[in-house]
Amino acid sequence: MATYLQVLTTVKGYRKGTKLAWSITGARLAACVQVVGPIQSVYRWEGRVKQVEEWQLLIKTTAEAFPALEEHIKANHPYDTPEIIATPIAAGSAEYLAWIGKETKRYDAPS
Repeated sequence: MATYLQVLTTVKGYRKGTKLAWSITGARLAACVQVVGPIQSVYRWEGRVKQVEEWQLLIKTTAEAFPALEEHIKANHPYDTPEIIATPIAAGSAEYLAWIGKETKRYDAPS
């Protein structure tokens, strides 16, 4: 049985967010990417506190697809150190979870 994840990353700008969402979904690394924003992020970087407007990507995928997804984000993300956080989906509708598995099928472990 697959383990399902919601992966979070953020980008500066709606167009960058939708471009990354399309590339992730097109590569079948996720069944769905929601682009949410704008949000305000306050963070410490290189010794300074900064505040920027960002867009959040909520990525629905499987644990099997995560390594390839992580590499894809790193290769296509404009930040030097992009936020990439994976949270297990503890529960969800059987139909929705099956859909995530189906749309990321090439990353499922052999049956």
